[in-house]
Amino acid sequence: MTAAQDPGQEAARGAANRESADTAGAREAAAQEVVRTGNTVPEPSVTSMFDSIAPVYDRMNTLMTAGMDGRWRRAAVRAANLSKGGTALDVACGTGKLTAALAAKVGPEGRVEGVDLSPAMLDEARRAFGAMRGIEFVLGNALSLPVADRSFDAATIAFGLRNLASFEDGFREMARAVRSGGRVVCLELSVPRPRFMGRFYVALFRITAPFIGALFRRRAAYAYLPSSLKGFPPAEEIAATMRHVGLKDVGFKRLGLGTVALHWGTVA
Repeated sequence: MTAAQDPGQEAARGAANRESADTAGAREAAAQEVVRTGNTVPEPSVTSMFDSIAPVYDRMNTLMTAGMDGRWRRAAVRAANLSKGGTALDVACGTGKLTAALAAKVGPEGRVEGVDLSPAMLDEARRAFGAMRGIEFVLGNALSLPVADRSFDAATIAFGLRNLASFEDGFREMARAVRSGGRVVCLELSVPRPRFMGRFYVALFRITAPFIGALFRRRAAYAYLPSSLKGFPPAEEIAATMRHVGLKDVGFKRLGLGTVALHWGTVA
């Protein structure tokens, strides 16, 4: 005769099995969401991609953000905490819209330099804003900025951090370029919270970005955008990276229902 099973032991074994399954599921999810420390796409490929989309970049941004990109750039300018006659460095400046907004803030007596690795993007920037007083666009690498130490009052990067091979080195270079007490500001895409909203946003982005890109005959290039969010650090980890390079008083806020994060920190 088989001995009767203790209901308490059966319940305990069931709970243990469920806990083991939950733990395995959590580990699998964590493995699928490995956080990157930099862009894994080779730098020449990224540059070539941005060269190809330069003529339609601004129109695409306005369409994809429903016109909110201008508001976000104004928030980045405020976070830079600049005064009239000040100096600013705009890293990965693209077509120069944030560079121009910074130049408007510091006025004609100030100085703003935009740096980008894409010649075609810089051509668009010079065409649109090259006549502005106190503004200059320079070809250069965000990880080896062609500027002297502590030569600016603030450094900004908007929607460019995701493209750098090392996020930490990008922040370190920006901090190197800014005087003590000046600001480093980062405006970047982010994944909304809670997690289910983030998953919905990423899934939607994977569909809409290439579709909108196809309207401008740039489908392949715009397929890169949603993929660049995969493994990108959450806002809290971006803030931790900024502190790690020596920035103090680091803070951030989420914009656009959490689809964008604005970070700032002060150079010691």
